[in-house]
Amino acid sequence: MSRPAITTDPRHRRLLANRYQLIDLVGSGAMGQVYRAEDKLLGGVTVAVKFLSQALLNKNMRDRFEREATISALLGEKSIHIVRVRDYGVDEKEIPFYVMEFLQGESLSEVIKFRPLTISRFLKLTRQICFGMECAHKGIMFQGEMCPIVHRDIKPSNILVIQDAALGELVKILDFGIAKLVQSGEAQTQSFMGTLAYCSPEQIEGKELDSRSDIYSLGIMMYEMLTGEMPIFPENSSFGGWYEAHHYTKPKPISPKLNLPCALEDLIFQCLAKVPDERPQSISQLLQGLERLEPNQPDSQQETLVNTPTVVADKSTDRKSQPKLPRGEDYCLKMTWPENKPKQKIVFPHGIKAAEATFASLWVMLEQQDIINRMSSIRYNQFVFITTPHPMILWLTVLYHRDYGPRWLPCYLDLKTSSGQRFARLLGELGAYWILFFPLEGSDRCQHVMTTTIAPNQRKNLQEWANKSQLLKGGQPQVTKRMLRAEFEKLKPAIVEKLEAVNSNAFRSRGS
Repeated sequence: MSRPAITTDPRHRRLLANRYQLIDLVGSGAMGQVYRAEDKLLGGVTVAVKFLSQALLNKNMRDRFEREATISALLGEKSIHIVRVRDYGVDEKEIPFYVMEFLQGESLSEVIKFRPLTISRFLKLTRQICFGMECAHKGIMFQGEMCPIVHRDIKPSNILVIQDAALGELVKILDFGIAKLVQSGEAQTQSFMGTLAYCSPEQIEGKELDSRSDIYSLGIMMYEMLTGEMPIFPENSSFGGWYEAHHYTKPKPISPKLNLPCALEDLIFQCLAKVPDERPQSISQLLQGLERLEPNQPDSQQETLVNTPTVVADKSTDRKSQPKLPRGEDYCLKMTWPENKPKQKIVFPHGIKAAEATFASLWVMLEQQDIINRMSSIRYNQFVFITTPHPMILWLTVLYHRDYGPRWLPCYLDLKTSSGQRFARLLGELGAYWILFFPLEGSDRCQHVMTTTIAPNQRKNLQEWANKSQLLKGGQPQVTKRMLRAEFEKLKPAIVEKLEAVNSNAFRSRGS
């Protein structure tokens, strides 16, 4: 029998807060250590636990660590591009920790280590970074006040790129450990914090900062993403060397061999302006510049139709609202996961053929505990149609739970295919669909079923869009899908706001 491995890590296999089973150390930095762990309360869901370093156990660092957890928790609820924090606490040795989602992927520094990005990949990743930064800059509600967040440490090692079944490559912004929560009437500390190679001239001086400082850091990172090099170099790597470089060194021109669009080079160098007033004044302005650079941008005839349902949320309790969809729970629970589909978190439409007709369904694979958590959720759906360069529908289903937040279930219907047209018409005709849930672990059989109705105005538009698409030209479906993903990101905050309001009204009604 082999001897078990010996570890000197005192936290190895500890049960933290009678809930989190620590598994192994996965990372460490100046602020502390990060462990992979299992949440025993939620059936062994994998999470990450970050501890404050024991060398930093003073009141100032404890407060900063708690603030990092608070900022990340609030921002993570607003944007999928910011790591989500779930819990905060102190262990038996009075060492603070917080629990966050466990993410597996590569840091942007690893992605660009050996080869710069193509323009198309650069645009895709940079726009996601901007979406997360825009959310932070707009701020969070803190102590009754909307407070903007300046990250102060935007750099490739703080950007994680993970694989997502719905979105492909998904960007997450990490490490809000030195982020500045900007409150009105509060004097900012006159000291430098950040990473010398990426900080703005005003940051290295310890001056008061706003979002334009992060835009400068992003400009350095954008240059590096496309060239594999830094735009400025100091005479030496000391603080004084970097101070001189950020204040007085002109960024190195980008090699013509890269064939970058002039508009893209101009945008990057604008971000690198030494004076904040000469940079893009907001991430929104920067995003507009990036969107104009999208390859194969459709002409002015492109049409985006966002169909807002007349019914905000659906609990599917009224059987009269779904007369064409039979009660088929027993039938659906016999379904098994298709062999040609990977066993991972994905969503796809599926037509179910029964004796009387074909019915629409959405097949979803999630972790088993997540499925259980969603069974009492408010259900909501919305459809977005883009006509050119390729007619396609974003079919968005959201399950919202007051304790677990939204679970987004997006999929796409290609309306230049006969199957996509048939499915859009089917949804319009039936006015309802089943959601079949399959567990990521264990059995291939359907575990739970929900029924969700479609508002009358959405039913009508689905039929019209399917008919209209027969007359439209097709081509470049991936461009349309990218555009729909951008619309998806724009819709998220408004949808969450609606669902929170519905949930609050329902909660008050039950309490009265």
